[in-house]
Amino acid sequence: MKHITPSSLAAETPPRAPTRRALAKQATRQKVLTAARHLFSDQGYEGATIRDIAAAAGMSTGAVFANFTDKSDLFREIMSDDMAALAAAMEDAGQRGIGVEDGLLKIFSAGYSFYQSRMQLARAAFSVSWDADGGPTLRGLPHSNAVQEVLAQQLATAVGKGELSQECEIKLRSQMLFDTYLSNYAHAIFDGWSLDALQSRARDQIRILLAGARRG
Repeated sequence: MKHITPSSLAAETPPRAPTRRALAKQATRQKVLTAARHLFSDQGYEGATIRDIAAAAGMSTGAVFANFTDKSDLFREIMSDDMAALAAAMEDAGQRGIGVEDGLLKIFSAGYSFYQSRMQLARAAFSVSWDADGGPTLRGLPHSNAVQEVLAQQLATAVGKGELSQECEIKLRSQMLFDTYLSNYAHAIFDGWSLDALQSRARDQIRILLAGARRG
């Protein structure tokens, strides 16, 4: 007779379909996120209120608070979703690079292109990313770390290929690259820089940040 353990029973039991209540809650949550994304993009972080978001979603403020702790919780989830998609787009772009500098430039460009059509949302994100007064700081989000990992992997690949020295300090340089990537958004948001202008600046920045890391 076959011995059945709890773990084997769990493995053989098909997963339960979500209940109608769970599906309704998921749909409500998505409606709130969609409305919040639109308002944050249109009015900025400070301009969009929970009352406005609830009205745009066609529900009460109580329904919003049943799904999210507060406005910063809402905004963090929107930006977390965006950064997950951003990290995937950057990783794909970096794999098409010819050499480390070209790969890093393609990664930067993929990021700027990602937000080119949603610059108001980027403005909202930029306005709270460095908030020291309890706002939804975005730099520590898991998917923010994923973007840094994309940069670190590009450097590690270059080390493996002999383009960069084994002593190139991958972690430090990837952090510096990420900070540089973020800093350029200020020019796009407040100075109206084009994608070409951002790419030109990024090309020079990448070259400088890799200085001294080349294998001699």
